[in-house]
Amino acid sequence: MTTLDDRLAPSAPSAAAGTARLRVVLLLDVLDGRQERFLQAYEQIRHQVAAVPGHISDQLCQSLGNSSQWLITSEWESSEPFMEWVESAEHRAMVEPLHGCVRDTTSLRYVVVRETPEPGTPAAARTARPAAGLDPIPAPPLCTSGVVRHAITFTVKPGSEEPVAKLLADYESPQARVDDTTRLLRTSLFMHGNRVVRAVEVAGDLGNALRHVAAQPEVRAVEEAINPYLEEARDLADPASARAFFARAALPAASHTAPEEAAADGADASEPGGPTTRHAFLYPVRPGAAAEAARLLERLDRAATADPAHPLAAATVFHRGDVLVRMVDVRGPLSAVARPAADDAELRALLIPGGSDDAAGPETLTGLAHGGHLMTPITDRRSH
Repeated sequence: MTTLDDRLAPSAPSAAAGTARLRVVLLLDVLDGRQERFLQAYEQIRHQVAAVPGHISDQLCQSLGNSSQWLITSEWESSEPFMEWVESAEHRAMVEPLHGCVRDTTSLRYVVVRETPEPGTPAAARTARPAAGLDPIPAPPLCTSGVVRHAITFTVKPGSEEPVAKLLADYESPQARVDDTTRLLRTSLFMHGNRVVRAVEVAGDLGNALRHVAAQPEVRAVEEAINPYLEEARDLADPASARAFFARAALPAASHTAPEEAAADGADASEPGGPTTRHAFLYPVRPGAAAEAARLLERLDRAATADPAHPLAAATVFHRGDVLVRMVDVRGPLSAVARPAADDAELRALLIPGGSDDAAGPETLTGLAHGGHLMTPITDRRSH
């Protein structure tokens, strides 16, 4: 099942390969909003493929750097049964449900030459290597319209907010181009009290982008400079310590909402209808209520962005544990957005009473806050 269209694949391995096992790899880019449909189609097809003579096994994998990128790998007893199946009408009918779910596919075929451990090695002889540390990207990050969105958050010692903000605002931007397939698009940084939130947007692989940024001298200098101010100590010279810190700081994107027409053509949804400004809100959620609050925020944002006259151009909700942050791109001033009536009452019931900034000043008197703290913008940088 590891090809959608044999025309995309190279010719069969030569006869010299004999009866060597065949490994087939299919790289896929799943369309926005089609992931569940794709998984349902795969679930149906994989059982049918398992019954094809010569098929040994199949694996479905999702990229840890981009949630829209998937890989299907299958193993066959040799190239002959695979080629016989892939050229059949049965194959074409079987994989048809996948065609409406994917944007691009790349099919690769390899003969298995060496294998470790050797076939037949007893399971008891195989020892698992212990994990070296926590993974800063423990799950595939949200990707919509070709853009991967992710954030990190950490706290600094009370009283150090001003010097930390200056350090984080004044550093030189790193090189935007990471490699042939990955590029930094935008970095936005906000603070509220002693909490720092840094959100990034990447085209390509998030892991590659984060490693690229961490290696830049100007970024390393800033990270070292803020070390004395952090509430949680870290040693960037120790890879395990650095990895553990950024794993705990990870604030994955739970949803991204933008007008459908902008998302469909891959355009920057933050600019339809004119220039926008970026803001962020930190939500004082009750313990254990952040996931439900994130769902309600997404629902409110979908209703707002569906209205062409509404000033909300795009919104991203980040959530982990009891930390809930929402970043919005808005046309015009925040104070011009009418306060909602009762549409966010369900959300506000999940917030700590008196925990929002609604009465703190005119900038927070906005229908976009939905009870959240307006965070202070520190820097917002786009690549060119």
